[in-house]
Amino acid sequence: MERHVATSEITIRRSSERGLADHGWLRSRHTFSFADYYDPSHMGFRSLRVINDDIVAAGRGFPEHPHRDMEIFSYVLEGALAHRDSLGNERILQPGQIQLMSAGTGVGHGEFNPSSTDSTHFLQIWIQPLEQGLKPSYTEWHPSPQNADDSKVLVISADGRDGSARIQQDAEIYRILLEPGQSLQHEVRPGRGIWLHIAEGSLVLNGITLETGDAAATEASGALTLTANSRTNALLFDLQ
Repeated sequence: MERHVATSEITIRRSSERGLADHGWLRSRHTFSFADYYDPSHMGFRSLRVINDDIVAAGRGFPEHPHRDMEIFSYVLEGALAHRDSLGNERILQPGQIQLMSAGTGVGHGEFNPSSTDSTHFLQIWIQPLEQGLKPSYTEWHPSPQNADDSKVLVISADGRDGSARIQQDAEIYRILLEPGQSLQHEVRPGRGIWLHIAEGSLVLNGITLETGDAAATEASGALTLTANSRTNALLFDLQ
């Protein structure tokens, strides 16, 4: 008989409990300790180090700044996000698209909102790489006509399979897109951990209701069942 992960084996991180930084042009919610927000009980989860839920005002953004030894990706929810880096990449990402930069030995990058009227809403996520000193690289994932509406799509992986962006870590990241009443399952394999972040919408995870901005984590093996209360957009991190 299939084992389902018990509610007692799932840890919840509510949206309202996250750190908040409001700079006027930028309003950011921090799932884990970041910048001036420090909470020793929320430093990350396995290799997952940062989830920043950012809303950037029209015409504003982050000027070019350096990073190293970190896998950094952005998932656009609303508006557009312009990316430029010292590797020579210049892109404008639209909602539903992902860009992933392996900072490796060092890279500079900047993101800004190219619109003069509309804000941009995106998730910026950092994952620690398997090893330091790697060669910097850049990759993207865009929904295709074949998978744009699929309920569960692999968007980032170590081997880049199925058209996913390639990351320098044993991590599988899935975009979850569910309509009201729609369900799916994800099997937590022994030795792995799951972090589920609700970007938009509401769903029930093994009997626990999660709303926009909420997250859930487990390191117990077994089945997770996700059932949407409303149209829901989420990211599921399956981590070594």
